[in-house]
Amino acid sequence: MNNFKTKALISMISAALALTSCAQVGEKSESNSKANASVSANELPVIQAVLTHAPNVPPPVNRNYAAKVVVNLETVEKVMRMADGVDYMFWTFGGEVPGKFIRIREGDEVEFNLSNSPDSKMPHNIDLHAVTGPGGGAASSFTAPGHTSTFSFKALNPGLYVYHCATAPVGMHIGNGMYGLILVEPKVGLPKVDREYYVMQGDFYTKGKYGEAGLQPFDMEKAIKEQPDYVVFNGSVGALNGDKAITAKVGETVRLFVGNGGPNMLSSFHVIGEIFDKVYVEGGKLENKNVQTTLVPAGGSAITEFRVDVPGTFIIVDHSIFRAFNKGALGMLKVTGPEDKVIYSGKQADKVYLPEGSAAQSIANPKAAEATRVLTKDEQVTLGKNVFESNCLACHQSNGEGVPNAFPPLAKSDFLNADHNRAIGILLNGRSGPITVNGKNFDSVMPAIALNDDQIANVLTYVLNSFGNNGGQVTPSQVKTQRKTAPSAANNDHG
Repeated sequence: MNNFKTKALISMISAALALTSCAQVGEKSESNSKANASVSANELPVIQAVLTHAPNVPPPVNRNYAAKVVVNLETVEKVMRMADGVDYMFWTFGGEVPGKFIRIREGDEVEFNLSNSPDSKMPHNIDLHAVTGPGGGAASSFTAPGHTSTFSFKALNPGLYVYHCATAPVGMHIGNGMYGLILVEPKVGLPKVDREYYVMQGDFYTKGKYGEAGLQPFDMEKAIKEQPDYVVFNGSVGALNGDKAITAKVGETVRLFVGNGGPNMLSSFHVIGEIFDKVYVEGGKLENKNVQTTLVPAGGSAITEFRVDVPGTFIIVDHSIFRAFNKGALGMLKVTGPEDKVIYSGKQADKVYLPEGSAAQSIANPKAAEATRVLTKDEQVTLGKNVFESNCLACHQSNGEGVPNAFPPLAKSDFLNADHNRAIGILLNGRSGPITVNGKNFDSVMPAIALNDDQIANVLTYVLNSFGNNGGQVTPSQVKTQRKTAPSAANNDHG
């Protein structure tokens, strides 16, 4: 009996020890699992973010795993061009407006290093709408000139997000150009397209009126009243025009990452002559299809996708249309390739129709300040090209050929080359009635556009030295003299 009890007691003790041992092994296993998970999280591959200036976009992420992405961004205060002859002290992320485009993947852990140039006069920070955390990172990134702040965040939600400075006064920092876009690609990525571009709208408030020359300071009163002098794409008038236009080929698919830095104006984003096949509404997951114009709120975004089917220059605008033609919100998409006359025939017939008479019309345009120095011919040509693209291109075309039976050509124009003063008078006063150019007859209306003396001199000098014309130079003093000529002179001369 005693032996039996002894054996039973030994068996019970052995079982207890075994259970204790198993429990300890289980605890160690769980502890090791947690430790391994922690190590795994800390051992994400480290990737240096590729950042690009507008209108360029970094390449797609093209990976199926999360990474630690290091973003280095510098705030810089610098004087840059707002429009021809107009400078502005911009506050920037990365030295240009908008700030550099940032592209990461859902699930990435981001180490963000914000440096403030030693030359800056102001402290700055960054609020990224892609961040889940106080101030979107603003609370952790307040940075004095000559310093660098570091914080980290995890990209929890895919989408296209605005970032901006949030240092007081917030509106002034944004209004001086401190905004940009960060794309958090979904884990599955975005559908492949042929072209991607970065377009961001902003409104600016200057002491001088639109076009007034010189270095223009920020006007807080206009900003509070929401009365911008400039509404522009990518930081300045003409930033997407002419040689700076974005491009594509017939048959390609185009994706535009569109942002609106504000600080005040909503954008009615539209590409004239195109329909958006797909719009990711407000930069999120919701898709809308066959969209003509999409609203982009201040501090918001949209992603638009479309296929280009015919060649030509497609004008990009804020369809609050006076902003496009009078405040600068106008860009260009130039598409090359074969025509498709079924999709778009071009003009098939033309007839004169002037039921209200043929009196010359006038298009108002704010007067800019006179230039402070005499420009060389080459300088006039450069400035005149921008005036042409903003005011003349739609009718006379980018190659100066005009529109058959409607608008006379400027290219190799015998009418233009014969009399420079007559050309000045037409720009000043408008013109209507029959005209013969290069042996062909036209009968249409040329409205007067109230450009200042410098702008008229510059655009005519550009045209005279382009499109196969004979060259020459028109000076502001010549224009000033012609202003004193009776308006009827241009209208009565039928060439």
